[in-house]
Amino acid sequence: MSTTNLSVYDINSVPNAEKMTFAIVVSEWNTEITEALYEGAYNTLLKHGAKSSNIYKEYVPGTFELTFGAAAIVSETNVDAVIVLGCVIQGETRHFDFICQGVAQGISDLNRTYDTPVIFGVLTTDNFQQAKERAGGKLGNKGDEAAVTAIKMVAFKKRIKRIK
Repeated sequence: MSTTNLSVYDINSVPNAEKMTFAIVVSEWNTEITEALYEGAYNTLLKHGAKSSNIYKEYVPGTFELTFGAAAIVSETNVDAVIVLGCVIQGETRHFDFICQGVAQGISDLNRTYDTPVIFGVLTTDNFQQAKERAGGKLGNKGDEAAVTAIKMVAFKKRIKRIK
């Protein structure tokens, strides 16, 4: 919802992330926004017990490349979850639609293909101001939300592995 603060959640509902490892793939496009998203995700992971030595940051050139970055990480490493962070701002052409659809589909495909959760932390906004409001502004930080989701999905995966 456009008026929901992305940083508000029940802190007690988030498992301890002390023994979890995370990769955060950050788009270099719209850096002011993506770095703010990263800071939110990183700090939220730490707040819930993740060790800084278990949080890996990698850059890709743009939001479209997040899918490849995440795929490389899940196929070549043993992290527990990958968070992708990007920002696509509506312009005058249909480029916005192609990028948003491609990334959403790509991340969805990775989640069906691999056994590692890939968390979609991509802002798709009409303008730069909306992006700022969702990257630490009055509507919170999508990075916080992505980190909480990553922790919960790792815990979910561990719970279901115990079901026989």
